[in-house]
Amino acid sequence: MHRRSLIAFAAATFVTGTAFAQAYPTKPVRLIVPFAPGGTTDIIARVISEPLGRALGQSVVVDNKAGAGGGIGALEASRAAPDGYTLSVATVSTTAANPAINKKIGYDPVTDFVPIINIAATPNIIAVHPDFPAKDYKSFLELIKKQPGKHSFASSGAGGIGHLQTELFKSLTGTYLIHIPYRGAGPALNDVVGGQVPIMFDNLPSALPFIQQKRLIPIVVAAPQRVAGLPNTPTFKEVGLEPVNRMAYYGLLAPKGTPKDIVDKIHAGVKKALEEPAVKKRIEETGSLIIGNTPEQFAEQIKAEFEVYKKVVATQKLALQ
Repeated sequence: MHRRSLIAFAAATFVTGTAFAQAYPTKPVRLIVPFAPGGTTDIIARVISEPLGRALGQSVVVDNKAGAGGGIGALEASRAAPDGYTLSVATVSTTAANPAINKKIGYDPVTDFVPIINIAATPNIIAVHPDFPAKDYKSFLELIKKQPGKHSFASSGAGGIGHLQTELFKSLTGTYLIHIPYRGAGPALNDVVGGQVPIMFDNLPSALPFIQQKRLIPIVVAAPQRVAGLPNTPTFKEVGLEPVNRMAYYGLLAPKGTPKDIVDKIHAGVKKALEEPAVKKRIEETGSLIIGNTPEQFAEQIKAEFEVYKKVVATQKLALQ
């Protein structure tokens, strides 16, 4: 091909790609939530979907795909066409904890997605059913140390953040709790509230309403400082467990290969949505902090968290059954 023809071809390709991005979206956008309804991931997704849809000019439809600690939904999202019409909610479970423990998960959290934005970060909390004998951190730690293997904890699934953050806690305290995995944080939380399982390491937004109703008792929280609504609940840093003092993130991902123009358009749409007072208020009411960072910053967060949980898996010698 002659040089002039090459230039013309490149220009035509650029114009076509730009026109595609400018036209995007021309139909509803699917937002995969890799957990069951009712957990924090689902809450954040539904808060952001409507205003993001308004910003893009098309509906953003939440689609819950639960199972395997978020792995089923995340795998489906990673295999979607890179055209901006299938997005997914990224969590520490799906981009760090689960891939760290599950070698057969089927996707690489660092290379198989394009990070778009970290929407919000939320504290995590150990909470217990009101019938549990210990009601504060000191008595909780004393009890589980005295009775190794007697008490169990619920999680969103094997390899989820609730599972591996509890394993990190166990490794640092020398304690042993039995793991009861569920198909999502919502069902796990329901059983803890119902008294079927006594303990859960959960995201604060989904646990907080039950704490406020005194149907759960807060023990210790992973947050930069004490949560305003829980002034008597210490942080992990305060009790000498700073490595556990890790917040969860909730962001958006696109499949690998999604054009930058489309990623930028979605990013701008989320930023615009986060500026709406009602959206900001609703997210903050859950106990979450709005982040709204760049795709590059979110990519670095994902890489860093993945490394943390690979170390937890190695230290605890964890493997899926």
